[in-house]
Amino acid sequence: MLLKLIPNVCFTNIFYVELFLLSLHKIEDNCSMDPRLVFGITAGYFSLLLLVSFFTSKSASNVTFFTGNRRSPWFVVAFGMIGASLSGVTFISIPGEVGALISPEEPDFKAFSYFQLVLGYLLGYFVIANVLMPLYYRLNLVSIYTYLDQRFGLRTYKTGSLFFILSQTMGASLRLFLVAGVLQIGFFDSFGIPFGITVLVTIVLIWIYTFRAGIKTIVWTDTLQTFFMLLAVVISIFIIAGELDLTGKEIVRTIRNHPFSKVFFWDWQSSKYFFKQFFSGAFIAIVMTGLDQNMMQKNLTCRNIGEAKKNMYWFSLILVPANLLFLSLGLMLYLYATQKGIPVPALSDDLYPVLALNYFSIFTGIVFLLGIIAAAFSSADSALTALTTAFCVDFLNLGNTEEKRGKRIRFAVHVAFSTIMFLIIVVFRAINNDSVITAVFTVAGYTYGPLLGLYTFGLFTRKKVNDKWVPVVAIISPVISYIINANSVNWFNGYRFGFELLIVNGLLTFLGLLLIRKRSSRDS
Repeated sequence: MLLKLIPNVCFTNIFYVELFLLSLHKIEDNCSMDPRLVFGITAGYFSLLLLVSFFTSKSASNVTFFTGNRRSPWFVVAFGMIGASLSGVTFISIPGEVGALISPEEPDFKAFSYFQLVLGYLLGYFVIANVLMPLYYRLNLVSIYTYLDQRFGLRTYKTGSLFFILSQTMGASLRLFLVAGVLQIGFFDSFGIPFGITVLVTIVLIWIYTFRAGIKTIVWTDTLQTFFMLLAVVISIFIIAGELDLTGKEIVRTIRNHPFSKVFFWDWQSSKYFFKQFFSGAFIAIVMTGLDQNMMQKNLTCRNIGEAKKNMYWFSLILVPANLLFLSLGLMLYLYATQKGIPVPALSDDLYPVLALNYFSIFTGIVFLLGIIAAAFSSADSALTALTTAFCVDFLNLGNTEEKRGKRIRFAVHVAFSTIMFLIIVVFRAINNDSVITAVFTVAGYTYGPLLGLYTFGLFTRKKVNDKWVPVVAIISPVISYIINANSVNWFNGYRFGFELLIVNGLLTFLGLLLIRKRSSRDS
């Protein structure tokens, strides 16, 4: 399995796109959904997105694109962020992992162990709401990495933003790789249309509904896409329950009493050990939301810090039952396969798509297709807007540019990132080499550790650093983290790193900054 090839440092689901690519081949062999139906569903869905874009892009300016004029209702942002925090791979992987083994060395099912991470997210979101967001609002930031310039210097600022851009470009490209693969199999292959055209159409569709109003449109389309994603999960659960003759109360009782609903793991050597998962979840939330321009740009569209905090609190509370829904769906899928005598696919990520497209009704297949498209696009479209914002603000200083000229530059940057993503997807498809994709994701998985170290050092110390050496520290820390991860079993008596390697990466960056700090008389 490819999962064995990827270090655990790839701590977010966007770095497991290649897992789902294997299931696409399975779908390709068995999918019998009428291509015209697939086209109708997709066309209808994008018509809704374009309608939202039409109403949100009136009188749009650069300020609208970057900040949404800071007028977004907090409850809309909170609900929409659910879809943005999940991806198409999450839609597939979380249900499938419920019945998967932890590893050959740990012959126990993963069950609901993922929920331990979710509980840790709550702590991380509390830190974001009370430490990071007040800072961003107080400094009136558009790009959150501007803080690094004010705190440390220009090179640190550019380093932080560049790390985000590299990671987000790869992640967003591979998310679109996923959804383009689904559309290729479901529709374009039937008419002999090459994959490159599929990718081009997919990116152009995103570009059309985001290029005018940017984040203002994304806030509202994310809400629509979150609705479709969660609706797909709920409908799937009740369809399975109907097939198994279970009432609402019996669904709850069945899930609660099943061995796969085990949440807490207390073996300290296990990669699923509770405290390891909990604190990893907290730090994952901090870096993947609080230090991520993609996610924070939505929060910064709220009217003020009070509403932004309410958004974060309600988002975190909604996220808990949303993830429980995904886990419950996974348990129901395994239960259905067992009772109907359906062989469980060797790759856990195959389970949901194979059952939805081959064993359930056409209606369920439609629901699944809508869910996967919504999940994939809800994260990919906002990533494109965030990349445009980060580059325009952090590298082109567009905030000080005249409006008309600024729009032309922003337009060009938006097109450029769309083109880059297109080329990355086409190259991945042409190479079709799992080891290359794995290497790309391995590199991307280490990029948030330096951001964690930089912000921790900046917020919790008063020390200054030699700005010119920060890029060196930011590169060396992930390299050392990789070496530690590769040798942990031999060096630490069989210990295997999980998501907590992110914390190690951040700590190494913090220590590196201490070494290059500027010594004051008090330090001496």
